[in-house]
Amino acid sequence: MKKTTTDIAVVGGGVIGLAVALQMRREGREVLVFEPNEPGSGASFGNAGTIADYAIIPVGTPSVLKNLASLMLNVDSPLSIRKAALPMLFPWLMRFAYESLPHRYRDNTGRIANLLSDASSSWLTLASEIGVSDLLSAKGCLYLYQTTEAFKAASSDIALRQNYGISQELLSSYEIRSLEPNLPEIEGGGLFFPNAINFTDPGRVMDAIAAAARQSGVEFIRSAVSAIAREANGVKIMSTTHEIQARSVVIAAGAHSGRLARQIGDPVPLDTERGYHLEFDMQTAPVERPVCPTHHGFYFCPMEGRLRVAGTVELGGLAAPPNRRRIDLLLSNARRVFPHLGEPSRTWMGFRPSMPDSVPVIRPSKGGKDIVFAFGHGHIGLTLAPRTARMVSSILAA
Repeated sequence: MKKTTTDIAVVGGGVIGLAVALQMRREGREVLVFEPNEPGSGASFGNAGTIADYAIIPVGTPSVLKNLASLMLNVDSPLSIRKAALPMLFPWLMRFAYESLPHRYRDNTGRIANLLSDASSSWLTLASEIGVSDLLSAKGCLYLYQTTEAFKAASSDIALRQNYGISQELLSSYEIRSLEPNLPEIEGGGLFFPNAINFTDPGRVMDAIAAAARQSGVEFIRSAVSAIAREANGVKIMSTTHEIQARSVVIAAGAHSGRLARQIGDPVPLDTERGYHLEFDMQTAPVERPVCPTHHGFYFCPMEGRLRVAGTVELGGLAAPPNRRRIDLLLSNARRVFPHLGEPSRTWMGFRPSMPDSVPVIRPSKGGKDIVFAFGHGHIGLTLAPRTARMVSSILAA
């Protein structure tokens, strides 16, 4: 086993860990990253590719709470749960239900809005620094509401976004077709977020961040961390291949972070959303921007040479294999909008780190700022990576 020391060890090489490592290295710190897989290859790669500065509404809302039982026990719901995982998930679900109460929903929305306030400008800066500005598309994002009742039901969320200054435009069925002429007739209406920025290839963006980190001097260890513990002269990190003594540690291991937090006596109510996507290879996608049929809870995402269909929420832990029913559900619902879609060219499942309140954990551990938490970003990890890196830097510098 190799033994060494470092100034800062980052546990996790997803978009959050990569952004943190790059930020700290540019500030002159010695940085080492533990990542057992290719950096940026998990949920950081498999997402909808959107810098979603409008995504201030938490997963848990009063509306979701009202329909929670039917949503989660219906295997074809956009928000579902693996029944076998229910006993393990019960404490998380109870906390989720509490966070969905009206006063908590409003408070959580405010906290998320504060984090997202400079998401787009932060990414424009980072994209320029790592040379991926050409992979950005500033065509916004479109939500679709199938019925007028569904549109009316979204009015409280729309009003809340308006209170926080989120740019959004209400569209008629005619205006939707003018924006996206290949869409079928939509009875309810649409909601357009004109300032949303999209990546045409999230995988290439992840490769660019990892390359920039390496070029700046960040060292990568291709190994999973098995144990972490405070000692008199720093924090010890154990993996299958290395034993590292670090001055400071940043836990940014996504859905795997909860286990490490418990090891240092700081349990966090973190669990896992299993996210899915399908991809259809094609030269020209049927939409020009991410489009979300809200009733089905997924996004059509136009990307380089393909259409990605990504989304839905399945609570079910880290161990179970992909749920074929969820993949089939994505496919059947995608074909409800675009019947011509054939068989997908590929499918994917990854793990989103999910907090009951949808607010990421970005803070020192209870035992001190020698260990900093940067995880639990749920659906907004890609969006918040640069902001999270700056927050971690401020914590370590304090």
